Amino acid sequence: MELQKGFIQVYTGDGKGKTTAALGLALRAVGHGLKVVMIQFLKGERETGELIMAQGLSPQFVIKPMGRDGFVDRENPSAEDISLARAAIKEARSALNESVCDLLILDEVNVAVSLGLVDEDAVLKLMDDKPLHMELILTGRGAPASFTEKAHLVTTMECTKHYFNRGEAARKGIEF
Repeated sequence: MELQKGFIQVYTGDGKGKTTAALGLALRAVGHGLKVVMIQFLKGERETGELIMAQGLSPQFVIKPMGRDGFVDRENPSAEDISLARAAIKEARSALNESVCDLLILDEVNVAVSLGLVDEDAVLKLMDDKPLHMELILTGRGAPASFTEKAHLVTTMECTKHYFNRGEAARKGIEF
C-alpha cells in the first residue's frame, strides 16, 4: 500500500502524549502495510518500550534514537547535543530524499528547535520538500508558529493534572 496523499501533522503542547500519539499512528500505519521511520531527537539508545516494540516490527517500523542519555542544558547546550541534533536532521533529510518510508516521525524536533540545536529553517525546508505520498509528523513542546501554520493538522496536548507534580517518578512501561 502507498499513501496517495501525505499530510504534515504537529503534536505539541505541555501535556503528556505527543510521542505516544505518534507511536499510535505508526502502529496503525504498519498494520496497513506502510513503512514507518521515527527519528528521535534528544533521546539516546536507552531501553524504552517503543524501541523494544519497534524491533519486533522491523523492518516495517524503525526507530532511530539520535540523542544522548540525559537532559540537554537549556541555557548552555553542549557541542555534543548540537552535533547529534544536526546528525538527526541530516538523517531526516536522507529519509525524505530517498523516500525510505511512508510515514516519517521527527520525535522531539520542536524541542530541538526551541533549544537552538536545529535551525527552524532546516525543518521548514523538510516540510516544503516532503514527497506528496509521505506523511510527516513533528512532535515536541513549543512548536514554532511557522510549523503550526505550515502543518495540515495540529494537536496541542494540554496538561490539566500530572502525577509528576506530586513527585512521582517516570515508570517503565508507562513513561518509557
